[in-house]
Order: sequence, then C-alpha cells, then structure tokens
Amino acid sequence: MLTLEQSEALTRVGRGTPMGTLLRRYWLPVAAAVEVARGRAVPVRVLGEDLALFRTSAGHLGLVDARCPHRGASLAYGIVDGDGVRCPYHGWRFDRGGRCTEITTLAGNASEALRDRAGTVGYPVQELGGLVFGYLGPAPAPRLPRYDVFAWPGVLRDIGRAVIPCNFLQIMENSVDPVHLEWLHGHLLDATRAARNEVSPTRYRRHHVDIGFDVFEHGIVKRRLLEGGSRDDDDWRIGHPLVFPLMVRVGADRQHRFQIRVPVDDTHTLHWWYSCYLPAPGRPAVHQDEIPVYNVPFRDEHGFLLDFVDGGDIMTWVTQGPIADRTRELLVDTDRGIVLLRRLYLEQIERVRAGLDPIGVFRGAEPGDIIELEQEQQKYGDGAAFLAESIDASHVRYSPLRRRIIELLSTAG
Repeated sequence: MLTLEQSEALTRVGRGTPMGTLLRRYWLPVAAAVEVARGRAVPVRVLGEDLALFRTSAGHLGLVDARCPHRGASLAYGIVDGDGVRCPYHGWRFDRGGRCTEITTLAGNASEALRDRAGTVGYPVQELGGLVFGYLGPAPAPRLPRYDVFAWPGVLRDIGRAVIPCNFLQIMENSVDPVHLEWLHGHLLDATRAARNEVSPTRYRRHHVDIGFDVFEHGIVKRRLLEGGSRDDDDWRIGHPLVFPLMVRVGADRQHRFQIRVPVDDTHTLHWWYSCYLPAPGRPAVHQDEIPVYNVPFRDEHGFLLDFVDGGDIMTWVTQGPIADRTRELLVDTDRGIVLLRRLYLEQIERVRAGLDPIGVFRGAEPGDIIELEQEQQKYGDGAAFLAESIDASHVRYSPLRRRIIELLSTAG
C-alpha cells in the first residue's frame, strides 16, 4: 500500500511533478509517422502538454508548443510554410525550434526584439521505425535508443493504438503482474468465449508455481514458472522485459511486440501496440514503404470487449478508476513485481533530483547501434500456438496487413 504522497508522486505527470520530471528524460512516441504528411501539422498531447507536430515540404519534423504566443490559437492547425509553421489565426510564423521568424503587422515585419519575445518552446523530434519520438526534457537530449523491434531491416511492421481513459501507472503495473494471466486471460476469457460457443486456449489457464523479477540495464525482466513446466522453459530462463519507463516486450516465435504506454495526461494514456513480424524460414526479406497504423477498439454499445487478451487487460485498467486509489489496496506475495516497479520509479525520481541520468537513458554510443533484447520463443511451452492465437483472436484482426502477416509467417512452400 502506498501513502497518498507516494501515489501522487508516481501518478502525476505534468511539468514540475516528480514523475513528470522523470519521464521528460526519455524519448516518447507521440505519433505514427504516417499521420504526419509533408506540409501538414497535427495536434498531439503528451505529459499534459498540448503540442503541434508538423512536417515540412522537405520532410523535416518539428514539435512545438501548440499555443501561439500572440492570442493563444493552436499552431497544430496551422499552415506549414518553408521550414516552419504559421499560426492559422494571424499568420505568425515559427521555425522548428520554436523561434518566431515573422510577425504580421500592418506596417510590415515586426522588429527582431519583438520576434525574440514571441518565441515559443520547441522540442527535439526524431523518426524511428514508423513512430515519431519527441524529447520534452532538458538539454542535451540523450540518444534515441534503437531497440531491435524498431530498427531491424527486412521485417513487416504495423502499429495499433488506443487512448485508454486511465493513468499510465496502472497499465505499467499490469506488466509486472504475471499471475493475472491464468485468471484474466484464462478463466475470464474462457467464460467469455464459451458464452458465444467459441473455443479459448487452455495454455492461459495453467497455474503459476513461481514468479521472478530481475532488474537489468533496461528495466525489469519478468519470469514465470507454470505448473508442469521447469526453470529451463523460456518463460523462466529468458522471461520478457519491462523496458523502463513505459514499455513491455511481448511475443513469441517470429512475432515481436512492444506495448508502449505514453501518458497523455494524468488520466489518459496513449497505448501503442508496436508489432514486428520476421519472415518464416525460406521467405525473402520484406520491403515496406510505410508502416500503417490502426485503431484498437475496446468498447462497443454493450460495454468492454472481453473476447481478446488486450481487451481484458483494458477492462481491468479502466475499472480501477482514472487514477487508482493505492491507499486502499491489499497487496500479497504475488504482487512483489508491482512493489519492485514502484520502488524503481521512486529510485529513478531521486536519481534525477540528484542530477543523474535515470536507468535506460543512454549517451555517447554510435547512433547506428541496435539494442537487442532477448525474447521467449516457446512462450508458455508452445510458441507457434501462442503466435497463431495472437494473430487469430487479438486486435491484430483489425490490422490492414492481417492477410500479409499470415502469409509472411507461414512456412515457405
């Protein structure tokens, strides 16, 4: 159980808050690259800040405070002009760094001193693997980590997304709670599908004999020992990582996925399902001109969609409330991963207060380096079955690439 003060420190993400200050030390995905066409500006909201993301006709990205210093209209609906964006209200122009380069007046261009006063905030922005990342922290910005799923060549990718109406922390805590697998994704999923005369996988209902967690340079590795298994199984020997501060790696066989949970504000989270599919043996490498994005539905007119794994997760996150009241919880031994994650967040908050880089912030390496993360191949003892289930019954059915994914993963003829 947390104190109210601890809970506030861990859940509030605005500028100047302990968690907001920590999260601003990391590059965060703010949009899918396909959403930002050349010559277009789009609104994004992250960590409680409303921003304007735009791409120039030359292909350069800019990310600035959306509020125009003149009258407060949003630059996110502005006119992209040259290397900057003009306010849609009166045409004041700002470059990619937020500097005001033109003020429209009756008498002509305003003075340089006035333009200097009219500058706004500009943030570093980079594109990697079909996502646009922004850095909202102090200079100098660290290196944008080239994690393998974002950087591998010759693979097929797609991106799902949804805005979840709850605080990011209750989503991240789910990632260090292995035991919910057998109940939420086992018994509840089974009951939901049985009511529709549909079959659900039995592998999710296996009882947990043990769980384990190890802190490493990128975050926390989560391990599980299932009934009938051994510590030689991938689920324990390899496990899968929570990549600090906002990602978890999941998948099996030739599917690799990051789930990324970016706080929009204190009570909303932009959830990304970033999937990467490696071709089956004998199939050629894949060329992909752009990586598509699709919306993941989790509710309909009847309520939450509980017939797929991620839908069940979302239901549990949202029903805890916009910000879960952790002063009223009753933790037990199966919650030790949650305790570890909270402790890690609090420790990294203190590192930042001390002027140090938190875990997972990297500087000085060559920008071309790929960070490889080990992943289970035989998840729950049957990687191929897990892969087939995830393609058949999860939100991937909404992907515009679904048929191509199935073909790519099938054995070469």
